[in-house]
Amino acid sequence: MEKNQPENPDLLEKTNDDAPKLPAHDAVPDAVAVESDVKSADKLEDDKDQEEKEKEQEKEKENETEKKEELEEKDESKDEPVLHCDLHTILEDVDQFLLTSHGSRDREEDSAVEIPKFIDKFMDLVDAKIEQYENTESNAKQREYRVPEDESSFLEAVNRISKLKSAIHKMKLEDEKNPLINRIGSTQQRAFSCLEEEFRFFLEESRNGDSDPEPDRCDDADSAQLLFPGYSGEIVSYLNKIANQMIAGGFESECCQVYIVARRNIFEDALQKFGFEKYSIDDIQKMSWESMEREIAIWIKTIKHCATALFSGERDLAESVFSAYPPISASLFSNLTRGIVIQLLNFSEGVAMTKRSAEKLFKMLDMYEALRDLVPKMENLFPEESANELKTESTTARTRLGEAAICIFCDLENSIKADTGRTPVPGGAVHPLTRYTMNYLKYACEYRNTLEQIFKDHAKIERADSTNRPHFEGEQPPTYNHPSNDNQSPFSTELTKVMELLDSNLEAKSKLYRDIALSSIFMMNNGRYILQKIKGSAEIHELVGDAWYRKRSSELRQYHKNYQRETWGRLLGCLNHEGLMVHGKVIKPVLKEKFKGFNALFEEIHKTQSTWVISDEQLQSELRVSISAVMIPAYRSFLARFSQYLDPGRQTEKYIKLQPEDIETYIDDLFDGNASSMARKR
Repeated sequence: MEKNQPENPDLLEKTNDDAPKLPAHDAVPDAVAVESDVKSADKLEDDKDQEEKEKEQEKEKENETEKKEELEEKDESKDEPVLHCDLHTILEDVDQFLLTSHGSRDREEDSAVEIPKFIDKFMDLVDAKIEQYENTESNAKQREYRVPEDESSFLEAVNRISKLKSAIHKMKLEDEKNPLINRIGSTQQRAFSCLEEEFRFFLEESRNGDSDPEPDRCDDADSAQLLFPGYSGEIVSYLNKIANQMIAGGFESECCQVYIVARRNIFEDALQKFGFEKYSIDDIQKMSWESMEREIAIWIKTIKHCATALFSGERDLAESVFSAYPPISASLFSNLTRGIVIQLLNFSEGVAMTKRSAEKLFKMLDMYEALRDLVPKMENLFPEESANELKTESTTARTRLGEAAICIFCDLENSIKADTGRTPVPGGAVHPLTRYTMNYLKYACEYRNTLEQIFKDHAKIERADSTNRPHFEGEQPPTYNHPSNDNQSPFSTELTKVMELLDSNLEAKSKLYRDIALSSIFMMNNGRYILQKIKGSAEIHELVGDAWYRKRSSELRQYHKNYQRETWGRLLGCLNHEGLMVHGKVIKPVLKEKFKGFNALFEEIHKTQSTWVISDEQLQSELRVSISAVMIPAYRSFLARFSQYLDPGRQTEKYIKLQPEDIETYIDDLFDGNASSMARKR
């Protein structure tokens, strides 16, 4: 279009043709008006064209700016990674940035550090990985107890996030970078929440050693170690990596809390498999002895397993998971096991506080030995401060058990003194008190070394001859460490005292028998039983000593002589020659009375002493032999000398009813505890 030409010529032509014709004198002014209008239209057109040109110029400038920015971005991106890379490869660029930012800390404070665009990509990849972990956690039941194949890259990414947050915190960034800072903090929080759940999952769900324990088979360290509820080497390594990242990232408290809760639950579960339960002291006081005896056996197995497997395994596990932080591992181990130790010691103290009775002695001694022998093994596992505390508490518990054991043992004296029954034992048999006391002492002496230690270390209680008599002011209670008693040990002194009390009690009980011979049989039976028990126990024999044993053996022989004199001395009196002969002649009436008296007395002895009891076969045989050795030769001699003075036939049968062989047979019936009649046998 040419300049100053109207846009529509036809319209102009039409306008000129159709315009009304005016008078001639008006023509000039109209032409001037038309020309003015045309010029105005041309000016508007020119302004419009100018605006379009300016817009085109601005657009060109914008295009040039965009091209320039694209070129600048291309130049900048030469040193940046391709944004479609994976998490593993982008970590190198993050490391390079962290290294560069660390080196730039010497620049002036007012200089700002540019954040590369690949940081956003890195955050996107980490967020995606976190989402993947969160989805896995939501389907925990379907998880396998295996370390994730990509665990290394994720842990490294979490590590870089922590470093990135720390580095950016030290930078001076413009306010427009706040969204990025907030995003890094949010991603870090999510990442460590994932690690916390991962830590918990593998601690709780992936342990081995879940089979039922068989403590009786755990005699060596290898088999005991199999019962420790630990983890495979791969899992322990993974737990170690998680712990390192959590602690380094400032999440030490969360990490330790998850660990101690999980391991405490696992530890308590292991104890429950042994049958060990938590009991308060009040619960223990209310237990029947049968229940308590069962719980004590479980307690001993439990503390043994703790000392030989659980505690050492737990310490090794803590040291492996927190290998980079020894103080943390030591603290966690101490805190975890301290609660278990307190439970064990509380149970022992509860038992020591129960009502004392003789049957509890040996279980208490078992518990005392367990604490004495196993606690030192545990002490070596703890840090010095915790070990000293454990030693103090265990010593207190052991002392209470020791003092309770002393009281129970000394109560044996009171039991002997209190046995004042007035009913004699039938047949002169061994008294139940004798059996009980000697068996008790024999069993106690199997704990000789322990009892020696207890009486030496813990015998600081008031005894007053094992009664509860209070001491008067200024009076010193008896001590077991007195240098008298031939330098006997404290336990030996107590044992000897018990034996002497038993002898005195038996002597008193022997007087309940009206028949002196039966009283002697009673003392022989009980004396023989005591000596046989001492002979069968080297510990008791050594404690009471040879002199005491010889003295009691001598007393036993004296009881034997007393019996012989009281029973068979009377019978031998029927066979003496006194009054039989006058002026060298045998007086038949006297002889007949001699035979008659002998027959009657022998039958009475046989009838009575067949019901008497000698349970020791050797003593029974010795008595029969000794009786036969006295009676048969004497009767045979008397019979051979005087039977001829009786008329053969009816008179002989009437007065000579026994032959020497019959005497021996009837003697063998004695002391069987069965009533026997010579008449029935004849």
